[in-house]
Amino acid sequence: MPHPDHRPAAIEVHHPQPLAHPPAAPLAPVQPGPPVVQSIVLPDGRVITGYPLTPESTPVPVQPRPAVSRTAVNIALGGLGFGAVCGGLALLTTFIAALTAFITQLITLAAVIFGGWIAAQIFGATGHRDAGTTVNIRKAVIKRNHFHS
Repeated sequence: MPHPDHRPAAIEVHHPQPLAHPPAAPLAPVQPGPPVVQSIVLPDGRVITGYPLTPESTPVPVQPRPAVSRTAVNIALGGLGFGAVCGGLALLTTFIAALTAFITQLITLAAVIFGGWIAAQIFGATGHRDAGTTVNIRKAVIKRNHFHS
């Protein structure tokens, strides 16, 4: 609910009105005349002839330079980024070296365990082997190319 002392402001409406132009004279195309040729006599007697240079447009005003060059800011930011990357690269190389050492230890451990298993198979303490039959050759008698024990 609006405040009792607050009264709405009067609304003023503006309608656009067309401008009244006096009848203008018809425009006639104008061709530029031939350029003026200028001649300059130099102190040594030579004559230089040419067309005058007229500025085609007004020169752009020189804008004030910022207090700090954009190039200097970009170089500084590049240096900060390079410093951050170098720290990460140092950590990355340390991680790769540690991972290489770990993998080398795993391979060595696997070789020791596998070698120990092979040695246990070859030099086992059991007096017999389950596969095959043991034949004592000294007691065998050979008769007509057959072994008899």
